[in-house]
Amino acid sequence: MPTPPADPAGPPDPSHHALVTGHTVYACVMGSRAFGLATEDSDTDRRGVFLAPTPLFWRFEKPPTHVEGPRPEQFSWELERFCELALRANPTALECLHSPLVEHVDATGRELLALRGAFLSRAIHDTYARYAAGRHKELRADVARRGAPRWKQAMHLLRTMAGVRDLLRTGVLTLEVGAAREELLAVCRATFRGRVERRLAVLCTEAAAALPDSPLPAGRTGPGSRTSCTARAARRRCGLKRRAAAAPHGGDQPSQAAPRARSSSRCSMRAVHSGARRRRRAGRRRRRRRGRRSSPSRRSCTRPGAGR
Repeated sequence: MPTPPADPAGPPDPSHHALVTGHTVYACVMGSRAFGLATEDSDTDRRGVFLAPTPLFWRFEKPPTHVEGPRPEQFSWELERFCELALRANPTALECLHSPLVEHVDATGRELLALRGAFLSRAIHDTYARYAAGRHKELRADVARRGAPRWKQAMHLLRTMAGVRDLLRTGVLTLEVGAAREELLAVCRATFRGRVERRLAVLCTEAAAALPDSPLPAGRTGPGSRTSCTARAARRRCGLKRRAAAAPHGGDQPSQAAPRARSSSRCSMRAVHSGARRRRRAGRRRRRRRGRRSSPSRRSCTRPGAGR
């Protein structure tokens, strides 16, 4: 399957595993098991989406965009990063949303799954065509360097392009390869030598031919605003839950520094406004005293002989 996008900051710290174990909203099995290409030696590739607690974003050090682990062959994205990839029609993100092997989903995960159709449009053809061109270039570099391509990578390239061809034809993204299983496994066993490039060219031509009459919409029907609303609502719910919690615990304790700082700022502002109110009240009292001194009734009571 396509390799998850690398983060320029390097692999995340293992201490971030608590974000996956405690805050995952969607988790599924990907790779050969989801594609119907599993053999006895196949690993179990797991992909997921976690929602980082809202207080973590109040710190200078933001939560990671992705986490590797804690289980072998497990990779998870933070919700916002995952939505960014899906909006760009990243093959890995889109396939993750359409996995037939879902292991966990909560209310936020169901909202995310409800959006998956909005990410599909004819614009996907350009994204997948660029992806295929990049992978094809890597395969040729492997041939020049090693004398042969990475056959498993070649197999998944053909599988991906067959999937996008069928998506453009039917409007449905299906991961299971079905009857194409044996042909693809032959590629992985390097018994399809010499025909990979020809097969790839045929699939790209068929995908381009399916584009004009595709049942998919010509452009994405506003998934950006819908995704943004979903992410904001999830962040708001998470923040309210944390605020209603009786006490912080675990790895989220440092995140409480920001609310305390904000509280102290509000106290400072209240002190400023309170001082201004006191000064205004004192000014009004002084003006009332001056007015009483200068009033006629006051003068008549205090002139010499007035009390006689």
